[in-house]
Amino acid sequence: MRKIEKLMLSAVYNRSNFKLDNTEVNYLIGTPCDKYGKSVIYLHGNQIAYYDHKSNALKVDLDTLRKWPSMTTRSRLRALGANLVSIKGTLHLDGKSIYAI
Repeated sequence: MRKIEKLMLSAVYNRSNFKLDNTEVNYLIGTPCDKYGKSVIYLHGNQIAYYDHKSNALKVDLDTLRKWPSMTTRSRLRALGANLVSIKGTLHLDGKSIYAI
């Protein structure tokens, strides 16, 4: 895992803001009813995912992934824990083609 990805993960888990080069994490404080909030992860200014701290779940932004399925995007998402693999040149998230989801 790259150093920038370790720093990104640290920001997500510590619920803090982070920005370095092309990667950014913004922690959005929850409402009084939802005190957990979420961390939104950006690459080159495009949201690639968000992490919901209440459910401890990662939600990948499929629209961004479909537009920019670069090695960097995939690396950041994998570092966050996304089950993202390439099968015969097609990206699959959690066993399903990203174009079929």
